[in-house]
Amino acid sequence: MLDRLKAIREQAFAAVAASSDLPTLERIEKDFLGRKGALTSILRTLGTLPQEERPAVGSAVNDLKQALAARIESRRKELKKQGGAVRISGLDITLPGRSLPLGKLHPITQVLNEISDIFRQMGFSVAEGPEVELDFYNFEALNIPANHPARDMQDTFYVDEKVLLRTHTSPIQVRTMERLQPPLRIIAPGKVYRCDSDVTHTPMFHQVEGLMVDTDISFAHLKGTLTHFIQNFFDVNTDVRFRPSFFPFTEPSAEVDIQCVICRGKGCRVCSNTGWLEVLGAGMVHPAVFRAIGYDTERYTGFAFGLGIERFAMLRYNINDIRLFYENDLRFLTQF
Repeated sequence: MLDRLKAIREQAFAAVAASSDLPTLERIEKDFLGRKGALTSILRTLGTLPQEERPAVGSAVNDLKQALAARIESRRKELKKQGGAVRISGLDITLPGRSLPLGKLHPITQVLNEISDIFRQMGFSVAEGPEVELDFYNFEALNIPANHPARDMQDTFYVDEKVLLRTHTSPIQVRTMERLQPPLRIIAPGKVYRCDSDVTHTPMFHQVEGLMVDTDISFAHLKGTLTHFIQNFFDVNTDVRFRPSFFPFTEPSAEVDIQCVICRGKGCRVCSNTGWLEVLGAGMVHPAVFRAIGYDTERYTGFAFGLGIERFAMLRYNINDIRLFYENDLRFLTQF
């Protein structure tokens, strides 16, 4: 075994002296000192040697490892000093590598994160649910029974009579209320699906819906919450107004408008010269929704709201075509 070590020593030292570049030196180091290297293999066989030979062989292997490591380090310093003259197959390994551009979060993700952070600061938690949903959670439990006219507004993708791609994230609110008792304060962000496609609509888009349920929740809480959110997202001086509207799952219901972020209320093409932009819908949770999941309608009240992430992103960045978010054009995406 000692004769074998002597042969390995001569072979290794000769290879180190002959190495002409750093990759070759690294390969030599791996071949002799690595986990599967020659010296490591000998150490693993010490147990098979006679008892009286083990100390001498073990000591010789360790001495050789230290000597070889010193030789390799010395040669490494020499090769680094030689610098730019070292080439492999015409490649100058001392040249700096080409930098690759770092990826960034998609603008939709950036806006979604910002919206979620604002509501988290107000004490809302984030809830999730399935994108392939049951008709009960998407419609029935939200006071939208079969043949209700509001179903026509949803342009739904059906898997079968009872299964569909969710048209809003409201089913997450229903599922959460099934599991938990008030007080509740959640937002439900996620993808939703509808049969619609033009410059302001896509078959898949993102929503954030919110829900607060407790005793003595009033419309004033809804107005305060949404006004605080809007003025944090856009600008503290952004005016907000609430207009009466209709949604099957809220009563009373309201559309929420903001002062046009483009013209600041003076009137422009974006706001159709009205000075206002509709950004979300909201209202007090309809008692029928509470009854569907077993909440006491005499004890609890709540409000709900829903907004489109793409809509807010388009207003934030003054984008006039929603399809730009999904065409994967780097000229567009790298601006964010």
